[in-house]
Amino acid sequence: MDAFEHDGFRFDKGPSLFTLPYLVDELFALCGENAEEHFEYQQLETITNYFWEDGTRLATYSDKNKTAKEIEEKLGVKYAAIINYFERSDKIHKHTAATFLEKSLHKASTWLTNDVAQALLNISALGLTDTLHSLNQKHFSEPKLVQLFDRYATYNGSSPYQTPGIMAVIPSLEFSQGAFFPKKGMRSIVDSLVSLAERQGVKFSCNSLVQEINYNENKQVTSVLVGDSSIEADTIVSNMDVRPTFEKLLPDISTPKRILNQEPSSSALIFYWGISRKFSELDVHNILFSEDYEQEFEGLFKSKKIYADPTVYIHISSKINGNDAPKNGENWFVMINVPSATLGVETIDIEAVRITIQQKINRILKTKIEEHIVCEELLTPSDIETKTSSYAGALYGPSSNSKMAAFLRQPNFSSSLKGLYFCGGSVHPGGGIPLCLLSAKIATSLIPEA
Repeated sequence: MDAFEHDGFRFDKGPSLFTLPYLVDELFALCGENAEEHFEYQQLETITNYFWEDGTRLATYSDKNKTAKEIEEKLGVKYAAIINYFERSDKIHKHTAATFLEKSLHKASTWLTNDVAQALLNISALGLTDTLHSLNQKHFSEPKLVQLFDRYATYNGSSPYQTPGIMAVIPSLEFSQGAFFPKKGMRSIVDSLVSLAERQGVKFSCNSLVQEINYNENKQVTSVLVGDSSIEADTIVSNMDVRPTFEKLLPDISTPKRILNQEPSSSALIFYWGISRKFSELDVHNILFSEDYEQEFEGLFKSKKIYADPTVYIHISSKINGNDAPKNGENWFVMINVPSATLGVETIDIEAVRITIQQKINRILKTKIEEHIVCEELLTPSDIETKTSSYAGALYGPSSNSKMAAFLRQPNFSSSLKGLYFCGGSVHPGGGIPLCLLSAKIATSLIPEA
């Protein structure tokens, strides 16, 4: 979650959608501060604009009723069927959030609660026996709408044809709790929390390479080696991808098989384009869908090849903050999902993919986008791995392409070393801003009070 500037354009490098902002607000409240005085965000009225090759366009909104009316008008699906789908998503969230998102799945105490009992009573509604795609097909016969709701599998880097139907919970986060955008860009989430931490006495040592986590004969962590300095600690929390945490920082501890055997989530290829004109048909979040979604995901997770007609995501923060681009210009964050950089993946032909994306944009928006690109930066799966230590450049750690994926994620604590805890997108409960914050909350709850 970083940002940079190029020729007068400001770009957020990574995440672009902000949900569950109360998790940030809560940190300020816990420290006795008012979040509004330090961190500003706004709810998006229009969440996403969707485009198909045949000219179909529709928008989704923070107002569920408005979204249902839009879908009924543009796709001919009954309003009541859309509302029913949203209600089911809300029901899944109600019966799973307290257990699957807010607590450790690897502690017996989690399962001896009323929340679990209620979830078990409603297990038939949770979609555990379906894939997300098959569940969506049971609700809708309109293929474009199935594709739209299948897209939510990408929120954790998975395939709708493999991930369980319980992932239908994700729309509830957008349509019942809202989609938001920080007024100063996504990077301001980091900046505001760093400032908050510093006011609480936290000391940061940036640009300092952590080389090893040390422990004694009792398997109790004792220190962290940073450069030539050893920092003593009997409690250590690693926010690094859990696989390199074991392989690089704990070379004498066997990496758990559950980590080695997990399939990485999808990665991304991102073009950051400074655009010399404005596009009124686009909003903050925009999706240009592929013609064959199933083939696209076949390439992502099986053949490990970029599909010839990938879905294109365009994020434009200057739609909200005009200072992010020069006058009459826009800052485009243009992303496609690509296979993670695991062994055997072909080298990406950047020029070919660039042309493919530009041609798709030109067809759908009736433009010649290459004539309006005044600057460009690039982020590849290898860049992501190098810059963030995310294994294989995966955006969300392990994928959720199996019914047991949630249980196979690394717990928020170490079973081999006392005093070692984990948070971040590669461990429970998963990747993405809200889940990373929840992982920290879970890890914190497991650390004994001094």
